[in-house]
Amino acid sequence: MNLQKNIVFIGMPGSGKTTIAKNIAKIHGLKLYDTDEYIEKKEGKTITDIFKQGESYFRKLETQVVKEISSEKSVVISTGGGVIKSLDNMKYLKENGIVLFINRPIEDIIKDVDTVNRPLLKGTKEHLYKLYDERFHLYKGYCDYEIINDKDLKYVLDNILNIIRKFSNE
Repeated sequence: MNLQKNIVFIGMPGSGKTTIAKNIAKIHGLKLYDTDEYIEKKEGKTITDIFKQGESYFRKLETQVVKEISSEKSVVISTGGGVIKSLDNMKYLKENGIVLFINRPIEDIIKDVDTVNRPLLKGTKEHLYKLYDERFHLYKGYCDYEIINDKDLKYVLDNILNIIRKFSNE
């Protein structure tokens, strides 16, 4: 595929960003970056352990990683759910990227997301709703396209592939 831009996924933890990104990268033979996995490898620690040093410490690492990854071309980037909390992060991601907001109904996230390795999802359902309320307008404001993830994976991937075609030279 001759894609000149990066494909960037934003959305709530548990929205399906990583699963979708892996599929898109595989379909098009593109390199995949998951910012949380990248941070874990770079630090030699889990996200949960990194968060023990404070969310601000994690966010600083996240911005460094986003800046580094965003400078590449024609890659797929799956971001952590809070990447939108930093204007710098979004500036880097949008510079050379098509930003897709994976909007999955919060009830679906609550039903099936394992919170063990997701520090910000631990706790009550009310906490997740609060997080969603705090972030939703940011996801909407920063995205180039919103993808509703309430159908099967093939349906979602087809929608994304149609968007990507608009940006490729094929």
